[in-house]
Amino acid sequence: MSESHDKDSDRRSYRGLLRRQDQRFLAGLIVLSGLAIVGWWRHNGGPSNRLAERRSASARTARFAVDANRATWPELTQIPEIGETLARRIVENRRVEGPFRSPEDLTRVQGIGNKTLEQMRPYLDWASLHDDCRAAVP
Repeated sequence: MSESHDKDSDRRSYRGLLRRQDQRFLAGLIVLSGLAIVGWWRHNGGPSNRLAERRSASARTARFAVDANRATWPELTQIPEIGETLARRIVENRRVEGPFRSPEDLTRVQGIGNKTLEQMRPYLDWASLHDDCRAAVP
C-alpha cells in the first residue's frame, strides 16, 4: 500500500503545479508581454537607421607631422620621399649646423631641393621653433 501511495503523491506533486487552464493563461500572458515589448520598441524608434548613420559619418583623418629639429632618423623615414640615407643626412646636418629655423633650411641638406621640400612640407611640424621663441621672450 505504501508503494501505491508514493506513486499517487508523485503524480499529484508533478501535475499539481499548474492546471491546464492556468498553463494556457500563462502562455498567453507571455506572448502578450512579448508583443507589448516589441510594440514599445518599435514605437520608440525600433529598427532605426542609427547604425547606417554612424557608417555614413564623415571619416576622420589623422595628421602625421614630424618636428625636423627633434625627430630621429627612423621617425623622419615616415615622411614620403624620405629614405634612410636622406633621414640620416637630415639628423647629421642638424647636429653639425644647428637646428633648422624654417622649412627652407632643409634645403641645406644634400638631396633636398625645392621639389622634395614641397613634398615634405605637409608632414613637417615646427613646434620646436615656437618653443624656442617662447623661451627667448623674457
